[in-house]
Amino acid sequence: MKGKIIYPGKVKGKAIVSPEPIGFYGGVDVKTGEIVESGHPLEGRSIKGKILVFPHGKGSTVGSYIIYGLKKLGNAPLAIVTENIDTVTAVGVIISEIPCIDGVDIKKIRDGDIIEVDAEKGEVIL
Repeated sequence: MKGKIIYPGKVKGKAIVSPEPIGFYGGVDVKTGEIVESGHPLEGRSIKGKILVFPHGKGSTVGSYIIYGLKKLGNAPLAIVTENIDTVTAVGVIISEIPCIDGVDIKKIRDGDIIEVDAEKGEVIL
């Protein structure tokens, strides 16, 4: 699947897929990488070392710095794949140097799939 490169890089790993937006500020524990937003479909699951797939982010601009903190503490996802990226998530992946592709039909990716994100070519390979 083709998409727009937000930050380059190439990784392969297990997808963790959310059908709902993610708010990094207050929704993700920077110290563990765990989704802590009450009622979120991924509540209690960790994004650490996985390819995070979700429609777009939501919430405070502080979310960019939460993504950065996740990276600095070793709790960040390997890559991020979105349908319609928001500014907060885009800034977060750029300052954190996390490979990211936007404009992907995330409904084709299943939770637990092993996928490759080639953010050099703008491709997600199932």
